[in-house]
Amino acid sequence: MSKRASNATRRRVLCNGLLQVAAAAALGAGAVIFAAGVASAQAPVKGIPALESVDSAWLAFGVHWFDPPPGLGRGPIRQDPAHPFHGNLDGPGQVTPDIGYTKDPVLKPWAAKQMQESNDEVLSGKRGLPFVAQSTCHPGGVPGQLLTPAQPFYFIQTPKEVWMVWQTDHMVRRIYMTDQHSENVKPSWFGESIGHYEGDDTLVIDTVGLQANKSFLDWYRTPHSEKEHVIERFKLSADGRMLEAVVTVEDSDTFNEPLYMVQRWRKVKNQRLEMVCAENNGDHFGKNLFPIPQAGTPDF
Repeated sequence: MSKRASNATRRRVLCNGLLQVAAAAALGAGAVIFAAGVASAQAPVKGIPALESVDSAWLAFGVHWFDPPPGLGRGPIRQDPAHPFHGNLDGPGQVTPDIGYTKDPVLKPWAAKQMQESNDEVLSGKRGLPFVAQSTCHPGGVPGQLLTPAQPFYFIQTPKEVWMVWQTDHMVRRIYMTDQHSENVKPSWFGESIGHYEGDDTLVIDTVGLQANKSFLDWYRTPHSEKEHVIERFKLSADGRMLEAVVTVEDSDTFNEPLYMVQRWRKVKNQRLEMVCAENNGDHFGKNLFPIPQAGTPDF
């Protein structure tokens, strides 16, 4: 090999080596930038609880409301003691339906009557199962959507909006980070929610404009009117692994005093799985189930 060829070979090797070093440096820099971006997205911001996560969501502890803290006020509607509840987690035995206590003095007469009619349908065998929003592909309303079982939900937090996204049928509720409601609110499933943060651990949500058709507070089919006003206080635990909501429901057309109730969640790993509700909408066992809504005409 000539001296000129040898020098050219050395230059090519050196050039290739420099290119490899540069490429490695670029990849390393990109990795650092990406990691920094993820870290900044996960880093806590003072005054804003870190409710969202790129790989986790919130799973409810149960499908019934917990009692409020002592002294806050009266709690939620409970099971009728004449028909004790036996759930899947209560050991061997027949699972029983949710039968609300319609003699609760907090209920206005019309609400107690409507609940009793629903109870009678189930107890008489007319209905195999009572109406449940989440299992019939209806939105759960406010605050009933917070009792969604088995499937988690997660938050998306931006400066102007907070989204609550349920894995169940991809339900999305939007909270607008502003200080007042619109002048005219058209009733809807999730109403109009406005929110603000308190301290470093609490999101407060104020909701009005809730439609009342097939919308209930709980699995006892406790109804409400369009006057319903809901305040939720979502508080994050110190270690960030638990979430609790203290909920206040005011509705002078339905209740003789405000109701106070609590729901709790634990943080779980979540891969954002797809769950489509209306995949099997047949009443195969003849239980006279509440039908899943179906479109009368095609979308296209």
